[in-house]
Amino acid sequence: MSSETTTTPANPEAQAPKGKPEITFDDFAKIDLRVAKILSAEPHPNADRLLKLQLDDGSGTPRQICAGIREQYSPEDLVGRSIVIVANLAPRKLRGEESRGMLLAASNADKGSDDRSVVVLTPMSEIEPGSVVS
Repeated sequence: MSSETTTTPANPEAQAPKGKPEITFDDFAKIDLRVAKILSAEPHPNADRLLKLQLDDGSGTPRQICAGIREQYSPEDLVGRSIVIVANLAPRKLRGEESRGMLLAASNADKGSDDRSVVVLTPMSEIEPGSVVS
């Protein structure tokens, strides 16, 4: 009898996301991960899958990001929550709105999969906006 155990995925129909290329520690060290608090959230006016979030990132100036989580989260469920963001991602326009960063989320399948679940990553305890994640 084998002592190995097998685990069944929580959602067997979801296809596991593909891995990405290996990076060095120096590459990872360039990423500025910070805690931010969601001040407001609203549907993106030009994109069905995006939410526009206004964040307190500890800098004293609100930061806007656009996140593709509209199918999983309603704006009112996000306001007041702390999240983890990539703070030093170059700004870019997403359907006409500037996004200055990216929130971190976990997913059990690639984008476009029918049974994809997305979970926004949050700190386990309260900590002030701007705190460094390492």
